[in-house]
Amino acid sequence: MIAATAELGYAQVMVADVVKRARVSRKTFYVHFADKEECFLAANDLGVEQMFTRIAVEVSAAAEGQDGPDAVVRLRAGLRGYLCFLSDEPEFARTFLVEGLAAGPRALERFEAAHRRFADLTRRWYERALPEHEGWPAVPPDAYTAIVGALHELVTVRVRGGRTAELPTLEDTALRIHLALLTGWPTKPDPGGR
Repeated sequence: MIAATAELGYAQVMVADVVKRARVSRKTFYVHFADKEECFLAANDLGVEQMFTRIAVEVSAAAEGQDGPDAVVRLRAGLRGYLCFLSDEPEFARTFLVEGLAAGPRALERFEAAHRRFADLTRRWYERALPEHEGWPAVPPDAYTAIVGALHELVTVRVRGGRTAELPTLEDTALRIHLALLTGWPTKPDPGGR
């Protein structure tokens, strides 16, 4: 399903395209899935879980052999895991970030849930980092959503353009976005409301 969606676009994918690639019969397909949408959702869910697992593995590897890496090292490792996973899985990257948005309301709900999960992961990272970096300010909850939106746009432009292999080169930019939006937050409100 992921390969067919990446190649043809969700709207054009037929069950026949999926069973041909999977080398199974239509009957076998319908034993597992009620329809194309259900298959798409299952495939997308599996890819999302693999993506978050890759992020966790990279962060964990960064922590090995240390008393606990600096917060920035942990953040960089997580971003590397995300970018490299999408680069290694270009069909999933296109399906998740581009084609999945046209797969209907249930797919959009799943996409939004993944973004909330990224925002929550960033929030938890930042809360854990604050004791290590006393000068870092508290930030409003919407800042985490803004970071996810910025990272999404940065990545999706490459995926839409067929340049998924370039994603690992965005590691420094993604890190700077996170740090700029979080650690550069003003400590006093602007009296002009700007």
